[in-house]
Amino acid sequence: MPYGYNGKILHVNLSNGEMRVEEPSVSWYRTYLGGRNVALYYALREIPADADPLGPENVMIFAPSVLTGAAVPGLSRFNVAAKSPLTNAYGEAQAGGWWGPELKWSGYDAVVIYGKSSRPVYLWIHDGDAEIRDASHLWGTLTAESTLKIREEHGDSRIRVTAIGPAGENLVRFACVVDQGRHSAGRCGLGAVMGSKNLKAIACRGTQRQNVADPEYLKAFAKRFAAEVPQNADTNQLHQFGTSNYFANANAGGALPTRNWTQAVFEGADNCDHRTIDAKLETDHDRCFACTVRCKRVVQAEEPYKIDPAYGGPEFETMTAFSAIAGCDSVYAMCKAHELCNANGLDTISTGATIAWAMECFERGLITAADSGGFTTKFGDHEGMLKLVEMIAKREDFGDLLAEGSARAAQKIGRGTAQYSMSVKGQEFAMHEPRSKMGLAYHFALSPTGADHLQGEHDGAFDPDLTGYTHEADASSFFMQQLFPLGVLEPVPSLSAAEDKVRLFFYLQHHFGFLDVLCICLFTTAPVRITTFDEITKIVQSVTGWNISFWEIMKAGERGVTMARCFNIKHGLTPKDDYLPDRLFQPVQGGPQAGSAIPREDFERGKKLYYEMNGWDSATGIPTEGKLIELNLDGLMGDLMHRQV
Repeated sequence: MPYGYNGKILHVNLSNGEMRVEEPSVSWYRTYLGGRNVALYYALREIPADADPLGPENVMIFAPSVLTGAAVPGLSRFNVAAKSPLTNAYGEAQAGGWWGPELKWSGYDAVVIYGKSSRPVYLWIHDGDAEIRDASHLWGTLTAESTLKIREEHGDSRIRVTAIGPAGENLVRFACVVDQGRHSAGRCGLGAVMGSKNLKAIACRGTQRQNVADPEYLKAFAKRFAAEVPQNADTNQLHQFGTSNYFANANAGGALPTRNWTQAVFEGADNCDHRTIDAKLETDHDRCFACTVRCKRVVQAEEPYKIDPAYGGPEFETMTAFSAIAGCDSVYAMCKAHELCNANGLDTISTGATIAWAMECFERGLITAADSGGFTTKFGDHEGMLKLVEMIAKREDFGDLLAEGSARAAQKIGRGTAQYSMSVKGQEFAMHEPRSKMGLAYHFALSPTGADHLQGEHDGAFDPDLTGYTHEADASSFFMQQLFPLGVLEPVPSLSAAEDKVRLFFYLQHHFGFLDVLCICLFTTAPVRITTFDEITKIVQSVTGWNISFWEIMKAGERGVTMARCFNIKHGLTPKDDYLPDRLFQPVQGGPQAGSAIPREDFERGKKLYYEMNGWDSATGIPTEGKLIELNLDGLMGDLMHRQV
């Protein structure tokens, strides 16, 4: 019996109803570990280069890791992946909650979905068995409602369900997959891929916990972690406020995207921040499996909008998406928009950013009532914002255009509207201002999945003006001390986009890469939070029994970054897709960072250096044969040889 995993991968063909169970070797598990790397292992082999992301030839992978389900804070997550209908590139998203552990306890380490069902169905996995069940009665239901109906059908309130809502059924290109109505695998439109396959949900129930090699160490670590939550400044704030506390901090620092990234300070921020939520809407905190951080907020209200606590509450990205970038200062509208997105299965980031794009284009006269069936809006129109969320989910009227995402919508409208789509590879920016923390420029441009803020820790943690760090003997900066094991010994200013920032990003991307492979929540780990790099290594050893090293774990992160690059090259992407919108090369308006802009020459040089650091051709971005061999990926060479940039 292996430690930490079941040794079984479930393959399901929805077109013909066939299922099979694969039993990979121990060396396979140690090579790929889980999450991103397991997903890419199948995506690279099974998805044809010309696959329509919304066609039956796309393959969808649900993958926890060898750690998922161990009773340690941060080990609840699972990865969802496919070819993205938003970017036509590699698409992945992760969610926490309880579904990932339940899949493991149900007897499988991952689920690979092929084909398309002729009718709505859901997959029912329980203690080593799997069935495809009719979901006609679930089609059209909201995400939390689907969970309740499936539980009622089986008479078991402990069934865990990850599902799509009406947005996924209607093939909104940024629809998401939602666990229990409140834990969202939000980005890249993977809910639309489920919808295209007529797959409403995957429900899991398992009674067999994983064996682990050293349960006593894991118990002791979890107890020590809980005791340290109040001692770590960032984790303690997460425990008290979730990420909502970042909202006020970003605004004070001139890093809060406002009115579609034209400004970086929002004058209405006090009306929408964590203190206002506490005073007017919050009822509780929620948590993921085995986690003592408890960073999930829960809100409710009866008026001016009825807000259902079944859908949790907004975190930083959602708060900004439905306030500052739309110029709206209603905390109630912000929380109602969050509820509508979770209920319908919409990515809050792309939804809010696409609406903000439309607002700016209306204000500039580039979109008119003639384009939108009579609908008009502008910055500050919170009623129009809420109406558009519902129209997008239903693909109704003007919402049908916006459901394509801002980049595709701009292509259809024309008239120069594309320059106001704040997106990369077709995916909208997360709610962060790169001109105030320039490492984000590389996050957004060089992420394999399109604009993504979770490619590494953000700049402020390592800024000498913010950390007080002066040299390696200075113990005043906890963050810098935590970063030393990566070989980064000196701080880097937030407003640098030069070589030092590229090197920092390179290492941090591989670090966050292995978090995506092992499905570890970043809110629990170094360099900003509690679990150190040494402890991560010890946790992997204690779960699996392997004599694994931190070096091997970092190589797993690098392997995932390179595999994702190979997928994108196979599917036709080039260095031209690693770009930034022109707005970021123009000075930001207002606030402490007024006048700051990304230096274009630094960015272009940095992109080239990043390719070289990764062992990719500096002109084409294609991984060299030597790098693929070094990462044990030389079998992918055939997919890349015919691609010319």
